Amino acid sequence: MNGHEQLGFDALNAALKAAGEETRLRVLALLGEAELTVSDLTDILRQSQPRISRHLKLLAEAGLVERFREGTWAFFRLAERGGGAEVARVLLERLDPADDTIARDRARLASVRAARAAAAQAYFSAHAAEWDRIRKLHVADDAVEAAIRQALADKPFRSLLDLGTGTGRMLELFGPEIERGLGLDLSLDMLLLARDRLERAGLKNCSVRQGDLYDLPIADDSFDVVILHQVLHFLDDGGRAIKEAARVLRPGGRLLVVDFATHEQEFLREQFAHRRLGFAPETVSHWMAASGLELVLHKSLSPGPGPDEKIAVSLWLARDDRALIAATARREVA
Repeated sequence: MNGHEQLGFDALNAALKAAGEETRLRVLALLGEAELTVSDLTDILRQSQPRISRHLKLLAEAGLVERFREGTWAFFRLAERGGGAEVARVLLERLDPADDTIARDRARLASVRAARAAAAQAYFSAHAAEWDRIRKLHVADDAVEAAIRQALADKPFRSLLDLGTGTGRMLELFGPEIERGLGLDLSLDMLLLARDRLERAGLKNCSVRQGDLYDLPIADDSFDVVILHQVLHFLDDGGRAIKEAARVLRPGGRLLVVDFATHEQEFLREQFAHRRLGFAPETVSHWMAASGLELVLHKSLSPGPGPDEKIAVSLWLARDDRALIAATARREVA
């Protein structure tokens, strides 16, 4: 089992016992398709909430699934790391997707997803006019996304953390090219939109959850790339958010900040809760340096000639140089 995490006898026995029951195997198959709540699983499996909760508890204790909270809701998904996660993946790979039981559950899951999509669309429709008004003020989204891609194009990456993920657009943009993507946001409404976007795109390798940007529920050295896209202007302490983002970067990882350049559109503060009216280049650069990162790129995209476009968009890209420093030290020793 080279390259795989091995389990002790007791742990493997517990994992197999947890998976070796009809309902729990169906739960694993469903969680292989989407992150779900107890209520979702109750609707799909047509079983009582206490019974589903007991099954989930056993699966979580065996390391096959993970639980995380969003407000008053608890979501479950397949475990991402550890021996239990590998057991779950191997079992699901052996499961025939055309099996009658699995196909029936998947059809009921489609109904749950349709209800989620309808709720997301209702929220989007209610706020579309507000977002369109802001979008018209700054550089076109296509140009910004092209600049983001260019900034990260010099080196491939396998994992992406999108902080303040909003509608999940950054995960959708890079999801097909990475192994794992995670988006965090405090807003449950925005997470609703993001989940709908990822499900429509078929990106099972990407997920979103509720999280505080000042206190990330993530271990050190976890991601190759972290993105803060149009987030800092909402925050009281941008430097603290960047320091926390730097903490979860792997050695050699990169942090990309995309936000407004300084502007004078005061109504954004009054009507849309913007705490900062953009940032001077040196402000974000200083925060990155204070977090132990080396700035490798700063770029500003000027607004177009149209009468509505008034705000430039800036990109800052910084690198965690621990890997470079370690390699240099090894060469010096050699």
